[in-house]
Order: sequence, then C-alpha cells, then structure tokens
Amino acid sequence: MPRVIGRVGVILLLLVLTACSAGPSDRPAVAYRDDGNSGARTPRNSEPRTVPPLGPSSHNALDWSDCTAATKSELDSSHSPGDMRFSCTSLLTSTDPPGAVRGGTTRIALLTAGSGDVPLVVVNDIRGAPGTTFAARLATRLPERMLREFRIIGMDRRGTGDSDPANCVPEREREAITRFDSRATDDAALDGLLESVRTASQKCLLELERRAQTYDTRHASNDLEELRLQLGVPRLHAIGRGEGSRVLSVYARDYPNNVGRMVFDGAPDPTLKTLAQLKRRADGAERTFDVFAATCRDADECALGDSPRQRLDSLIERTRGQALPTDGGAPLTSGELTRAVLHGLGNRDDWPRLTRAIAAAEDGDGSALAGFIRNSEVGADRLGQRMVTRCNDTMLRLPPERARDIAEEWVDSRPLFGGVFAQRLIRCSTWPRPQQAMPSPGNGRLPRIPVIATENDPLTPATGSENMAATLPNGSKVSWLGSGRGALGRSDCVTELVSGFLVEGEVPPRDAACPA
Repeated sequence: MPRVIGRVGVILLLLVLTACSAGPSDRPAVAYRDDGNSGARTPRNSEPRTVPPLGPSSHNALDWSDCTAATKSELDSSHSPGDMRFSCTSLLTSTDPPGAVRGGTTRIALLTAGSGDVPLVVVNDIRGAPGTTFAARLATRLPERMLREFRIIGMDRRGTGDSDPANCVPEREREAITRFDSRATDDAALDGLLESVRTASQKCLLELERRAQTYDTRHASNDLEELRLQLGVPRLHAIGRGEGSRVLSVYARDYPNNVGRMVFDGAPDPTLKTLAQLKRRADGAERTFDVFAATCRDADECALGDSPRQRLDSLIERTRGQALPTDGGAPLTSGELTRAVLHGLGNRDDWPRLTRAIAAAEDGDGSALAGFIRNSEVGADRLGQRMVTRCNDTMLRLPPERARDIAEEWVDSRPLFGGVFAQRLIRCSTWPRPQQAMPSPGNGRLPRIPVIATENDPLTPATGSENMAATLPNGSKVSWLGSGRGALGRSDCVTELVSGFLVEGEVPPRDAACPA
C-alpha cells in the first residue's frame, strides 16, 4: 500500500484508473485531507475559486510553419505522437527587459501542438531537453481535453535547442569538465578542473560579450512576457518543470497582473541558498537510487543481484582506474558513468534499461550507459548553455580550498553522487557574480498555483517543492508518491488533477496525494 501524505486526517478515495481520454466520472485514485471537524471529506470544489479565467483566444503575430516530420524524428518510441501535428517559429526578444531601450536581440525557438485556441506555455529545466522538445514529448502524454482546449507552446531557454546558441566552451575544456573523475578530492586533480573551468569561462565571456549576463532566470521571465505580448493574450497560462518553475515564480513576481493558470511540476527550494540546495539534491539522488535498487530487488530477476548500490559503487571505483570501452566512441570515464546513472534515474520508465546498462558496464561494455548522456539533452555540447545560466543565477563563489573541503566531505558522505554535485560549485568559481541576487518568488496578489512534489526526484527533491508551495502566497501542494523527474504525464492521478485545474478551474484539494 502506498504511503499517503496529509497534515490532518487522510481519506483515500479508490476510484477507477483510466486512460487520459476517460470521462469525468472515471478518475484515478487520489488522497486528500479531512476537514478535521465533522469527519466528512472536504468536497473537491470547496476551495475558493482563486483561479483566473482562461480568457480570449490567441490572436498572435507569430508566423508558424509545420515542423511535424522533424519533431517526430526527435521523439523516441515511448512518446508516440500518432497523427499529432507540430508547428514551429522563433521569437525575437530583447536582451533587455520589455520596455527598455533595446541594445540587442536574441532568437528563441518555439513549438506548438494541440488544436485549442488558448496558449499554454511549457518551460523546462535548463538541465533537461530544450523547451520545444520537452513540450512535444509532454503533449503526447496529455489528455485529449487539454489538447482540445489549449495550444501547448514549448519555449526554449536562451542559448538552447534551435535558439541562438551559447555553445561557447571549447571542446578540450568540455571534455575535461564533463569527463572529470566524480570522486576526485586531491589538490592536483581539482586544480586541473579549476583551470579548465577558468579557460571555459574566459572563452564564454569573450564569445558572448554583453550577452553573457543575459542567460539567467530574470531574462527568461522577461522572454515569457514578450511571448505573451506576441501571442496577444491578457494572461500567461503555463507549466514549469523543475528549475523552469523558478522562472515562472519570478514571472509571477514581476508581472502579477498577467499571471494566468500556472502549475509547477517540481520546483527548486526558494528557502535555501545554492550550497544547501546542491547538498539536498545530492541527498535526493542517493535516496532515489536506493528506491531504484529496491525496485530492482523486488523484481522477478534483478540483473544487479541483491546489492545494486555496492555493485555500482565498485563499478565507479573500477572505472576511475580504467575507462570503459564503448561502440564507436571515447571510453566512458567514471564521471560520465555517474552522470549517466543520475540521468537514468530521472525517468522511471528507463529503470529496466538502466539496470541492464549497469550490468553490461560491469561486463566491460559502457556503450549502453554512454547512450544516457552522449548525443542527448545532457550531452557535452550543452555544457556552455547550462553552466552560464546556472552561474548567472547564483551569487556563490567558493575559494578553491573551500571547494576541495566540500568535495572531500560529499564524496565521503554521499558516495555515489556527492562528487558530481560538489563539482558544480567549482564550475562557477571564476564566473563574474551577478549584479543582483535571485529574487524571491511571487507576491500577495497571486492566484492559486498548484506545486507538484515528487517523492523520489533525483534532482528536484520533494521538500523543495513543498517549500515553494508554502512560500507562494496562494500555493497548493500536490504530492506524487512516485519516482523520477516530473509527475505530469507520468501519474494518471496528477495528470487528471492538473487537467481539471487548467481546463475547468478545479482547484486540487490542499495536500492532495497521488499513489505511485
């Protein structure tokens, strides 16, 4: 029986699980809290209807063109689009905020799916696939009623996907950083990493020039406002996944009168500074691997036996001494191997494939594990985009000796993934500090915003999403007791709640919880 979350008393409604096209009477199982007084359940529609109207249809000035064939070629077999059509275009946005004197422009790629008249913008995590690709994948898993009501619009973050690129890190430094030993703690090795980071930062500052400081959450928020203006709608309806939720929270703070129906599918913790956030993410990754290991052991046959953690630990240590051969590519280093496993944990559907890939690596073939990170949304060619954006979003700059201490501590206390997260601190050590700190999310005038917390998320821990919901003046937590990155489109229960909120304005019950 799945564990159920609730602050007071929790009632579990056992309803019929159905496909996304099911009628409104067939809803997935959902738990929610009792009202604490009469013992009767809180009616689903008893929440104040602090939900903005959908508003008029879009009368946008963007010139869309069909890109169905190219988009379908990017989707894997788990995201079958059927007869779904896709259209693409570009948004030309200023490097300065809307209304300011325009000193430059940048081009941002957009993709749309669905037949509705109301735009619903999707913003993805900078660590994941470009927003256009992620939106196309998400659209294949959304209920038909959402696709009839909305035009799903994926927006790339600056420098990602088919937008104006920010691939500014030279190949030599890219390989040195992404292939670096995830368990290195000695001074000589970390000095080498720091030198590669310094060279990469200098190259990016020279190549990007004045644009270098515009790859951040603030400018992404301004890009959303420019998109809203181009779409010709009074309010921005949007979904944010992971760190993309932080972009929406800043948008809500800066443009509160323009906020429509928004959903945050996982969110960074707004109450923690960068160091504490990375530490908690490392802890979340370790816990998620333990759930992965337990799931494998509970299967009829686990390729990793009774001790998946010990076997992965031994494999990482072995690979530190000798990289694993791969088919037609460079050998897989211990750093790449660790990041590949971390990436594989993000999609629960990939866990059987990840199990087989780790077992194959034990037998000396790293090809399957390499497939999780090479030539994908987390490949080395995206390093510059991610690194510049992350560094512009944090004020933290650690001195080398402090970074070494943290690396040694985290590798010891979080043996699988601690080093990966500690090294992210080093990547920003030589980048100029931003002029302003990251703004806090929202203000008191916001409508209801559901925030989904996934219990076992390797990169966006549930506690962060819970704290985001508590920090927002009108936040509402929805818990999914499952595993992976993002619940929307993975959990029928969560997808049903989100669909009801976005399409019909039905506010999910406070502290709702969906089974794994």
